[in-house]
Amino acid sequence: MPRIIVLPHHEICPQGAVITAETGESICDAALRQGLAIEHACDKACACTTCHVIVREGFDSLNELDELEEDLLDKAWGLEADSRLSCQAIVGDEDLVVEIPRYTLNHAAEKH
Repeated sequence: MPRIIVLPHHEICPQGAVITAETGESICDAALRQGLAIEHACDKACACTTCHVIVREGFDSLNELDELEEDLLDKAWGLEADSRLSCQAIVGDEDLVVEIPRYTLNHAAEKH
């Protein structure tokens, strides 16, 4: 089982966390299953950016981005080249190191 190392986040996991993921599972599902309260305002429907993460290691082992995810990521706070929506990022066979950005924007609720 691949591991996901979550870097410290001031609210979600101040000490960081190491969780396991099933191959074929989204980063968001793995985090939620193991008690990390990653925000997912659209209920993982790829309709917001609240579950945005930055994949610091293992990015190339994830599934490819589709056009909808790319379009939404353009609206994410703190966008970087290795950003993904955790609800759409499907874990492969490699371990990952993931950073949850300090802030999120809920475009649907906040009318951005």
